Amino acid sequence: MWQPSETYPDQAIEALDPSFRRYHLRNAAVERLATGMRFGEGPVWFGDGRFLLWSDIPNNRILRWDEETGAASVFRKPSNFANGNTRDRQGRLITCEHGGRRVTRTEYDGTLTVLIDRFDGKRLNSPNDVVVKSDDSIWFTDPPFGILGNYEGVEAEAELPTNVYRLNPATGQAEVVADDIADPNGICFSPDETRLYIVESGSAPRRIRVYDLTGDGRHLANGRIFVDGGERGAPDGFRCDVDGNLWAGWGTGLDLNGVMVFAPDGRAIGRIALPERCANLCFGGTAHNRLFMAAGQSLYALYVNTRGAVRT
Repeated sequence: MWQPSETYPDQAIEALDPSFRRYHLRNAAVERLATGMRFGEGPVWFGDGRFLLWSDIPNNRILRWDEETGAASVFRKPSNFANGNTRDRQGRLITCEHGGRRVTRTEYDGTLTVLIDRFDGKRLNSPNDVVVKSDDSIWFTDPPFGILGNYEGVEAEAELPTNVYRLNPATGQAEVVADDIADPNGICFSPDETRLYIVESGSAPRRIRVYDLTGDGRHLANGRIFVDGGERGAPDGFRCDVDGNLWAGWGTGLDLNGVMVFAPDGRAIGRIALPERCANLCFGGTAHNRLFMAAGQSLYALYVNTRGAVRT
């Protein structure tokens, strides 16, 4: 059972390399903001409203946490078994839905627009995680996790390979940008958008792969292994800070659960231990220096001495 740290510095925060010390606020501790979920995922920060949204996939809902009051509430239920969330450059919510096997946009008036649910005439598998590039294009992963059973979606047969897609929301046209990843999961751009990180969940061991973006910014090249998860390590969702460090949700096991931090060269430099596997995370707060971690049944947060690469 989780207990707040009684002393500073919080022993849950570990520097694996001296370079991590600059990001560790010695008088900041891990906080548990909410609990009672079945499987938390896809946190996204709304700075203009000072609130966080995140998915509780098996409970078929999106939850909301308000910074001013600290209250957690239901934002949308049913959510079509929503998983990954982000915002587009106009501030609208972009969501991957297992139940609808689609990617949607929540308009300013709360209505939903289906951005994509098919490719080449076939249904998507179960869009998992999503990022929006500075040119407004939407990049998302499409593993089969939401159609494997009736817990995180609705059991169904896969009609497409487990691709990674780039979608132009203005035209509705999508293209495959990576077809060589077994069960792609978390996805994240480097701060300068010259790299794209993608988790390969279907490999053994599980790993994080990295690709270079080509000169047109629309295609990927030079795919390679960035991090090997090892015998039991399980990377999931992640985000970059302004220095290009990758903060990755991690598990599985009491000695692994939490967040791993990797330098741009792939070195593990820091760790945040949690009692639950961290599925995904994002930066938020007034200064964008608060790390929000959706971990199993709970939502955690930690102030850090850096900022997220993308401000919302």
